[in-house]
Amino acid sequence: MKWILETERLRLRELTEGDFANLCTILQDGKAMYAYEHAFSDQEVGEWLARQQERYRRDGFGLWAVEEKATGEFLGQAGLTWQDAGWGREVEIGYLFRTSAWHNGYATEAAEGCKRYAFETLGCKRVVSIIRDSNLASQRVARRLGMKPIGRIVKHYYNMDMPHLVFSMEKEGAGGVSEL
Repeated sequence: MKWILETERLRLRELTEGDFANLCTILQDGKAMYAYEHAFSDQEVGEWLARQQERYRRDGFGLWAVEEKATGEFLGQAGLTWQDAGWGREVEIGYLFRTSAWHNGYATEAAEGCKRYAFETLGCKRVVSIIRDSNLASQRVARRLGMKPIGRIVKHYYNMDMPHLVFSMEKEGAGGVSEL
């Protein structure tokens, strides 16, 4: 297993073929996938996993498995991906967790680790999080990281137009962002 980073309670690693069932516990749970408006089929879960593995090869990063250090339990995924922010490609911090892991601070802790990795390891000057306008929990995570909403975009997904807010933050000393 390729470990990427560690936080106080969590370890993040690359997803493997053996994580298919773990991903199903999130991607096939309608409650966890409310911002996507649908739970995934087995085929969509497989495509999601393959997309992350392609990102590791192509970009050197992607969404990673998040495990609790003390137990090794799979809690969710968090990581970095290239995304269109409406004005061009940006490195995005993303996170998606099993509902049983919600309300424990894991998303914030994992996202904070990803933010540090983006700034310190990858040398990014800015990171974004593109969050569905109705996803208040993920917006709270972004705000806890110090991100501010700076734009709005509409993503067309699953035959729907989905309004999103673009949250952003600059690496300290790299300049500032204007809030919406």
